[in-house]
Amino acid sequence: MRQFNEEMISFINASPTPFHAVQWMAQMLECRGFIRLYEDEPWELNDGSDYYVTRNDSSIIAFTYPPCNEKGYTLVGAHTDSPHLRLKPNPLTTSAGVKRLGVEPYGGVLFNPWFDRDLGLAGRVVYLDGEVRKEALIMIDRPIAVIPSLAIHLDREANTSRTVNAQTDIVPMVACGELDFETFILSQIQEDTTGLTLLAHELSFFDTQKGSFAGINEEFITSARLDNLLSCFVGLQALIDASYPMMVACMDHEEVGSDSHVGAGGTFVEETLRRIAGEEFTTLMHRSIMVSCDNAHAQHPNFPSKHESEHAPILNEGLVIKINSNQRYATSARTQGRLIQCARALHVPTQTFVTRSDMGCGSTIGPISATRLGIETIDVGIPTLGMHSIRELSGVNDAYGLYRILMHLGDF
Repeated sequence: MRQFNEEMISFINASPTPFHAVQWMAQMLECRGFIRLYEDEPWELNDGSDYYVTRNDSSIIAFTYPPCNEKGYTLVGAHTDSPHLRLKPNPLTTSAGVKRLGVEPYGGVLFNPWFDRDLGLAGRVVYLDGEVRKEALIMIDRPIAVIPSLAIHLDREANTSRTVNAQTDIVPMVACGELDFETFILSQIQEDTTGLTLLAHELSFFDTQKGSFAGINEEFITSARLDNLLSCFVGLQALIDASYPMMVACMDHEEVGSDSHVGAGGTFVEETLRRIAGEEFTTLMHRSIMVSCDNAHAQHPNFPSKHESEHAPILNEGLVIKINSNQRYATSARTQGRLIQCARALHVPTQTFVTRSDMGCGSTIGPISATRLGIETIDVGIPTLGMHSIRELSGVNDAYGLYRILMHLGDF
């Protein structure tokens, strides 16, 4: 389990953006013999072979072939994106003698933890090399930016009623004096930028502090982007190691609603399954099960009243099954029963989560995928504290428990 968690942390450290996460997963799959497919080419699938396909280089689907005649696929769904601060198209501004780069919040960012952190920059760049348009991934894995807090002497209410203005208060400062932003970005591609012209970018700030174990007995994992790269890693490892037909779909844009050509609300998963199944698509969906994996809210020890008392997940006490009567989660009694039967056979503990009836409930790709595909689905997740913070926390036992369940669910 220790090695499993160490490899997971290494993956998250190497994946500050969905582009980097998909690149890492694709390299891992190819090392394990998976064959890359391309959406704009015909597919010839051979029994006993394994495949993967990407879209926009930020979503990836991998699968074994063929699916099982009796039980179809065990389909694991997760998402590659996390809340962050995205660079604006024309970001460079000057204020109080320093250069700043304007940002736009992506998803439900918890702003306060971003202050006073060492920030790097990563993402995708589109540029001209002479007359040829090219793309490149960059990762500046050193502190180049910081968002300083306002001193308490200048804001006596900081500890009682502090609010953060997304336009004015969270602009990272990056330099004093002159800064040629375009040249700086292009220099991350190659040292000599002569002949290069920046066309567009999708760049995000990230915390340069690496993930690690924490606690007196190292009972916790603390890292950026546990939501939801943790699930991407677990699903990928289960796919590689399982002995029955599986598919893993790691999708971008979940944190902003999934309604995009690369998100779960788009056509990527459905089109992939239709190319696999042909006229048997509907039959395959009725025989398959989807496990939507997205982190769950652990009970916060300082705020226990924020949870429904009988459905408050605890760190290191097992996988969380998410249930919502209004279908914000797609779990049914049938899918819940199947997963619990598997977990009990493996002696892996499970917990249930229901949101307090006087609080709103978030959602996942589970209901979206279930609606689009017509596939029975269960929503699960690893109990997590500090969700949507720049640094989140989970227990060391729980991800490995999910891995064991995914490894064997197809047998039940």
